[in-house]
Amino acid sequence: MRNYFLLISAFFLVSLTFAQNIPEDYQKAQTFLNSKNYWEAMPLFREFMDSERYGALSNYAAFHLGEAALGANQPDQAIPALLQVSNKVWTKSDESKYLLALAYFQNQQNQEALRAIKGIKKDSMKEMAENATFENLKKTSASFMVANLQEFKENKGYAAALKTVLESQTILSASERAAYYELQGNAGGGMNAVKDMVLDFVVILPFTTSPSASASSIDQSSFIFELYQGINFAVNRLKEEGKQVTLHTFDSKRDMTHLAELLKDPVIANADAIIGPIYPDEVDLVSSFAETSKIPLIHPLSNLGERFENTQYSYLFRPSVASISNGIVAALRNQNWGSKVALGYSGSSRDEKLGMLLRDQLTSAGFSIVDMQQVNQRNVIDFLQKQGIRTGMDSVELEVDQIILLTDDPSIAQPTFGLMESVNASVPFLVMDSWIGFNFANYEMLEFPNFHFISNNTPNFEADAMEQFKENFYSKNLSYPSLNATLGRELVYWLSSNMGPTKGFELRRNLDQAAFQQGKVSWGFNFQNSNNNQYVPVFKIEAGEMKPLK
Repeated sequence: MRNYFLLISAFFLVSLTFAQNIPEDYQKAQTFLNSKNYWEAMPLFREFMDSERYGALSNYAAFHLGEAALGANQPDQAIPALLQVSNKVWTKSDESKYLLALAYFQNQQNQEALRAIKGIKKDSMKEMAENATFENLKKTSASFMVANLQEFKENKGYAAALKTVLESQTILSASERAAYYELQGNAGGGMNAVKDMVLDFVVILPFTTSPSASASSIDQSSFIFELYQGINFAVNRLKEEGKQVTLHTFDSKRDMTHLAELLKDPVIANADAIIGPIYPDEVDLVSSFAETSKIPLIHPLSNLGERFENTQYSYLFRPSVASISNGIVAALRNQNWGSKVALGYSGSSRDEKLGMLLRDQLTSAGFSIVDMQQVNQRNVIDFLQKQGIRTGMDSVELEVDQIILLTDDPSIAQPTFGLMESVNASVPFLVMDSWIGFNFANYEMLEFPNFHFISNNTPNFEADAMEQFKENFYSKNLSYPSLNATLGRELVYWLSSNMGPTKGFELRRNLDQAAFQQGKVSWGFNFQNSNNNQYVPVFKIEAGEMKPLK
């Protein structure tokens, strides 16, 4: 701040011409001020601040007292002197407001400084005040800057300082992101500019778990590597089809410091879409980067979308908990199996949240939750037997019309399936689609088609494209694609169908226009006005094929 003061000192020193001689002590005070002897100047200027006695000279005395006090780093003395003249109508009104703002800044009274600047009319003084605003606020807390944006956003220095503050952070809150978009001139969060006609994908995944780990230590049997296999396969297929596409892969190494350094790489800054990471702390960091950089980020595996509720550029590829719950309620309403529901859920974050939300939504829809509890491999049989699922009992004796089990855990699924093999109850079960892949379950051998599967980007196993994918994947990898590889392949298909030279690179706009889209190796998507896949059918198995319930 002192640099700003020194730059304008010569400009503000004025030569007064009065009909009478200027008092000798006043002239001495000016000499002290000119030579930067601020402490000697201040008491002399203070002698001439009586407006009744000295008239117009008192205005200049107060003005120069404020100037001297600022030079002496005494804002508490500068402020009352400058307040005396800053609101008067006189030749140095705007200059007084400027000095008052500097004094407030020096005294850590930022709001008062900004309000003083709002009263400045002269363009030259306003520009100096805006420069001072930037210099004094560029390291201020983001919370203060965002909270006061609406009052001071006309101050160009304030806007520049806020942008600097926000861009220095790796994680932004919802209000900070909204402020950042507003500074860009787009309160809705405008789309990133198209740099070329090449679709540039960046993958950020924790292939290894140590900053010192090398590529040779990547576990090729891990779900992360399987996911990457599907992504890489799909990108190569796009290239074979003549599409211009690139894939750049980064290892987050489960190290936040390393990840923060990765985000400085210009390859990531120029991406059209970022796939990954997957762990919550890493996701928060990269999501914040994506929001400020206006690059779509897609979480490939999670259903927990609450962290993305107030974002513009962060997506779940799979349905959120809310979308899954909506799909289940819609399916039960359409089937008219009855109103009594037993609800079991595992201890995972997704299943607990889904269970609580589903309880509320089913109750609101007119269903009755007759039993609800957390289940595990030890108590799931007791839970089912409480509903009447016991050997020798008929369906008419059950106390429930449908049972919902929210879990992907095979240790819960296996005893459940074993019990159903030994009873003749036809009560419908709704389970997650992961149960389709459990090797201990042959659903066609059951006496009744009890099991129905809740979609979570479910593969369409009977689709011709799925058969081709399996054959081509096997020819390249000597193994059939896992579920994670299938998800990776479909994720790239979904992105390339909604971004590119033909449709444009504005993912949000294209998703909103598309509504429902048929999948390539899955049953489809609906991201309209949503940051997750809202298409959540419930499937039945009929003649060996999966079909959505009507």
